[in-house]
Amino acid sequence: MKRNLGNLTIIVLVFLTVIIWLVFPPIKEGVENYARAYAGEVLGSVVIVLMSCSLFISTRPKWAEPFFGGLDKMYITHRRTSTSAFLLMFVHLLTVPITIVNLRLGNYLGMIAFLGIVAIVLPTLAPRIPFLSRLTGNTYEGWKKLHRYIGIFFIIGFIHSLTVKALSAFIAINWVQIFFIIGTICYLYTEVFGQYFKKYLPYTVEAVNHPNNATTEVVLRAKKDTIKKQRAGQFLFVRFLGSKELNESHPFTISSAPHENVLRITIKACGDFTRHLFSNLHAGTDAMIEGAYGMFDYKSGGRKQIWVAGGIGVTPFLSFIRDLETGLAYDVDFHYTVRHREEAIFVDEIKEAAKKNPRLKTHIRFSSTDGSLTVEDIVKNVGEDIHEHYVYMCGPLPMVQSFEKKFLDAGVPSGNIHYEEFNFR
Repeated sequence: MKRNLGNLTIIVLVFLTVIIWLVFPPIKEGVENYARAYAGEVLGSVVIVLMSCSLFISTRPKWAEPFFGGLDKMYITHRRTSTSAFLLMFVHLLTVPITIVNLRLGNYLGMIAFLGIVAIVLPTLAPRIPFLSRLTGNTYEGWKKLHRYIGIFFIIGFIHSLTVKALSAFIAINWVQIFFIIGTICYLYTEVFGQYFKKYLPYTVEAVNHPNNATTEVVLRAKKDTIKKQRAGQFLFVRFLGSKELNESHPFTISSAPHENVLRITIKACGDFTRHLFSNLHAGTDAMIEGAYGMFDYKSGGRKQIWVAGGIGVTPFLSFIRDLETGLAYDVDFHYTVRHREEAIFVDEIKEAAKKNPRLKTHIRFSSTDGSLTVEDIVKNVGEDIHEHYVYMCGPLPMVQSFEKKFLDAGVPSGNIHYEEFNFR
């Protein structure tokens, strides 16, 4: 229940905004097209509330993670609230009565805010449309840079609401102003002031290793303060200084154990940033770290567990295994699948951990020769009814979604299935 409180709170805030407008309606006398103006005010207020919630999530508050189920789930909520606000803006624009005579400053500001948000959100919803992809350069960092301006148009949009000929509703308007203030503070914190609150910690690249011809293991050592309260299976955001191509904040799972005096992240070269990192990152490079985030934690599960890793999705499980200082207190069937043998990483380490921990049973599968891993294979290896098992998965999203459905069909309760949304970025 706790992991849903964040989403429930946002829903309650939206309904409460509508209720406040209904309980304390605006003055009707002398207002033309009152019903449309009234509906437009309500819709505009809901847009501000939703955008404020999105901006709050963008600050990545660690304390809020338990109420959403982790930062990866928070970003799913961020996507949904942003999309809802975006769609309601269209409805708002079609609802409010607008005349082309006696236009006020607020009308022009409203159009600027609307077009600005459209230009930012549409590439997210439809990134493959050619003229939209040009706005971002068809890159993750281009999208991030464009996304940074969303708060500016949020502020312009609110100023628009104050400078048009709005309805008189003191209580409702003051309620919405609270969310404008919250959203603005969150935006300024994210873009301006976060660096002054020890949000980012300086590290140095101590070593760069290549477990195979497409993967980089980066070993990082703190210059001063280390990340706090790290748990096995979490992820961080890192950027590498001194290189334009690598000075971009990207999220990666921590593959080292929390007790180690260094951080290790293991990265597959599958995009422009990661390919450049594979070829050009070297020891001695300065880095900035933010984290750790995430609630992908096998220690919160039951005694019987199934771990499933697909490709580079093995990284949180490497952290789990490296965290086994005093032995494993759970019965675990660990399935690690890659397409080709040479793609598997740290196999010897995984097998050695299984020898030391009899409760850890490992199954490494190469789909090109052994066939694709299936839930039926996993059930057969477990050799018993799996309805009491807890399942932890990390890998390509299509695989995880397919496995989730099949585990549910096999009788695993939905509350027992956990997976890292590493496609949320």
